[in-house]
Amino acid sequence: MYFIGVDLGWQSGGSGVCLLQAEDDNLQLLSFHHCDSRAAVLALLDELIAPTAPALIAVDAPTLIPNQTGMRECDRLAHRYFGKYDAGCYPANRSRPFAPALLEFGLELESRGFVHAPQIIPQQAGRYQIELFPHPATIHLFRLAKILKYKKGRIAERRQALAQLRTLQLDSFPQLTPSLPLQDHDLPTLPSGGKALKAVEDQLDSLTCAYAGAHWWWWGLARNWVMGDAAGGYIVVPAPYPDQVAPHLDQ
Repeated sequence: MYFIGVDLGWQSGGSGVCLLQAEDDNLQLLSFHHCDSRAAVLALLDELIAPTAPALIAVDAPTLIPNQTGMRECDRLAHRYFGKYDAGCYPANRSRPFAPALLEFGLELESRGFVHAPQIIPQQAGRYQIELFPHPATIHLFRLAKILKYKKGRIAERRQALAQLRTLQLDSFPQLTPSLPLQDHDLPTLPSGGKALKAVEDQLDSLTCAYAGAHWWWWGLARNWVMGDAAGGYIVVPAPYPDQVAPHLDQ
């Protein structure tokens, strides 16, 4: 079983891609990539994953957007439960300029056999896609009090926060279940700034997505939350620790 994290460029930005594979009771990091367009991401996925190979693709973007205006219920729930961590999601609706391309990306995955999986039978092989945002995932996976603010601000501050994310991935993913053993040389090094730093940010976010996707496949609802549903859009959030009890999301 393969797990692909896609930190998708919503409009014209680049996209990070990470490929993991289940190896006995652990995960194995196979590769990182960076693509300049969504078409390039799809071409890469076709290259990485054979047409019948079992895989789960975790996408950092809304690919189910039924509402013409306002926000989806899953976005509202993310704000309610993760806003205090500064981890709310950007509201999605069909009137936003990014919506057509993101909807098309989800449909392209469906045409390749990747069905949306807001519900899943743990460890059952198949071809799945899910929506997953890295910030809420890192709050739970790394037990953070606030998000790491590597997306905005001065370059030096962003680079420092990204270095923290990289260290947490190195230290935490080997200790969780499923375990993803990592060495420092496995992850991209941090450049001083500019487009190169943004590209590494995209790749590290794609690693978070790939791991969280594997966590969803491994445990299902036993150690994950699902905000929303297939009809209205949904977000999967890993919850690996016993005290991370799912709230009543329908209230």
